[in-house]
Amino acid sequence: MDKQVEEKLEQFESATRTDFPWVTAFISACGVVLSVLHIWFNTFATIPELWASATHFAGFSVVCALWYPAHRSLKSSRLALGVDIIIALAALACLAYIPFAEDALYERGVRFITSDWVFSIMAIIIVLELIRRTIGWFIPVLIVISLTYVVWWGQLVPGMFHFPGLSLETLLYRSFYSSEGMFGAISRISWSFVFMFILFGAFLVRSGVGDYIINLSRAAANKVIGGPGFIAVLASGLMGSVSGSSVANTVSTGVITIPLMRKAGFPARFAAGVEAAASTGGQIMPPVMGAGAFIMASYTQVPYVSIIAVSVVPALIYFLSVAFFVRIEAKRSNIQQVNASDDSFSTVFLAGWYNLIPLGVLVFLLVSGFTPTYSAGLSIISVVVASWLSPNKMGFRAVFEALEQGAKNMATTAVLLVGIGLVVNVISTTGVGNTFSLMINDWADGSLMLMLALIALASLILGMGLPVTAAYIVLGTLSAPALYTLLAENQLVQMLMDGQLPAQAHGIFMLAAPEQISALTQPMTQIQAESLLSLVPSDFMGTLLEQGLGLEKVALALLSAHLIIFWLSQDSNVTPPVCLTAFAAATIAGTPPMRTGLTAWKIAKGLYLVPILMAYTSLVSWDMMTVITVGSFAIVGTYAFIAGIEGYLESELNILQRGFSLLLGLAMTWPDLPLVLRGVALVSFVGLFVYTNRRYKPVVTTSTAATAY
Repeated sequence: MDKQVEEKLEQFESATRTDFPWVTAFISACGVVLSVLHIWFNTFATIPELWASATHFAGFSVVCALWYPAHRSLKSSRLALGVDIIIALAALACLAYIPFAEDALYERGVRFITSDWVFSIMAIIIVLELIRRTIGWFIPVLIVISLTYVVWWGQLVPGMFHFPGLSLETLLYRSFYSSEGMFGAISRISWSFVFMFILFGAFLVRSGVGDYIINLSRAAANKVIGGPGFIAVLASGLMGSVSGSSVANTVSTGVITIPLMRKAGFPARFAAGVEAAASTGGQIMPPVMGAGAFIMASYTQVPYVSIIAVSVVPALIYFLSVAFFVRIEAKRSNIQQVNASDDSFSTVFLAGWYNLIPLGVLVFLLVSGFTPTYSAGLSIISVVVASWLSPNKMGFRAVFEALEQGAKNMATTAVLLVGIGLVVNVISTTGVGNTFSLMINDWADGSLMLMLALIALASLILGMGLPVTAAYIVLGTLSAPALYTLLAENQLVQMLMDGQLPAQAHGIFMLAAPEQISALTQPMTQIQAESLLSLVPSDFMGTLLEQGLGLEKVALALLSAHLIIFWLSQDSNVTPPVCLTAFAAATIAGTPPMRTGLTAWKIAKGLYLVPILMAYTSLVSWDMMTVITVGSFAIVGTYAFIAGIEGYLESELNILQRGFSLLLGLAMTWPDLPLVLRGVALVSFVGLFVYTNRRYKPVVTTSTAATAY
């Protein structure tokens, strides 16, 4: 990578204070101490969760205050450094204050004295400033709007969003002392699950697993038409779980894959789009799916291992959809075979097989029922042990470097999640989440597709200013209840239409509509079923869903709702006007950022297709055969959709063939279509594939193809 590209890529990262050697050394020491401290928190410690969360906040506040200056121009300023030292000391003072003041506060009947006011306000100001430095203005502004809504302007808002207000003292108590604010559930997830897996990723990278993944991907796609594009898909998908950041994933793998794709003949803008789309998918790739998966487990109370289990096939559909774009573009642009690796796949695999041991240990422990934090801790040990089988053995120095890097990687995420806890606290305190859900329900008017469109639009708008994890937390808190209710009610309507409502659910209708009891055992039309369901009071709907569907289906509906929102939250990475992942790829490829973003958005269509499949089919299910069946047809159906959209399969499609391909894709993904008809559609698409393959005639391309925008 040349120096100019490196300078441009630095724009996607916050400026760091590197001109003071003692600061660098101190941050390194802090990183090691914080990592060891968090490992202790998650293994042997028995301290109160509030203290652990406060320690998490204070420790990473020290790192962020000293490592990230208030502005890029102040990175060499001694005066600015002095101010940041004061901020770091203030964060530590907030930590020291909690254990000494907590008991006294409750003895006073939760009445604030001067020091309570000072430290609670100071903690909020610190987290606002540090988030501004590392993420930008959007989240601090959102937090301020949320907090002032509770104590001031919520009283001025008419209609459904009117809130009578709370006192500032009550708000500060709930924000600083209670288990619902900045040191609440989101912070607890941050210092436990999220940190341990980010630390695991840091150990993997330090041990050389990242290089092994890239080399293995190059060997796997070697001498295949469009191979460099497939390398990007494979490497970015695997590295995404390790890096935990789409932008970091793009930078680390894109510097290798984008030049390879251009060398093979792919247009530069397409190469950047593929890298951005594939890197975005790293956040949805099991067994490590980013911070959002752990938060999802907390929201839904579905075990983390179950979440990653049902996410395997959807992730496969997404990455294959990107690969289909690569295949089609390779055929259309007459991409030549490129020798991306001098070694065969088996040679590379066997030479570094030990690099897969930690991932195997992680999966085995999760499946065996161990907690995610315990599994991550033992997997970190397995990284060190596995490295002893390689030339790159990890000694004490390498372990310290991994501990240091893990803490550095976690710093911005830690302060972000602590700050987002303030927003979540406001949403739960004021009931805005329920109000927002009711509003979405009214706008959607019972239409699941319209509700999905509204959530997708909201995720895109939030994603312009929020990182993916924060966007999911906010959107999940606001809209997941509405989406879950609609998904579950649709299943209940289908049961009523079939006359198969369980007998234990009849009691609810005895209270709501006793004259309709006789109709419950008979098939009915959709309109009749929806009318009957509308008679049930909202207070009884939760009980009816549990009795009618059963706890297992209710849990699946809730998990489906959160997975849909989680997937839709990823689209901000590749959707203009703000798509940092695509912009980073454009910097490496030397292409216009906005046009590259549009290309990445087109290639990442799976981010919209898969949530629709989750909503309308049994893609999210505990029945593995059902998932495999639905997933298999969805994979081929996705290929048919992409071919129809692109107007190209193995060769160019005319207008009738494009329409036919789109129709076949629709048939293979339609939820209620009989299996036989979906099989006919599958065979027909295979026939179209063979026909276009025989018609394919390579076209000689010019040498400018690789640099075309």
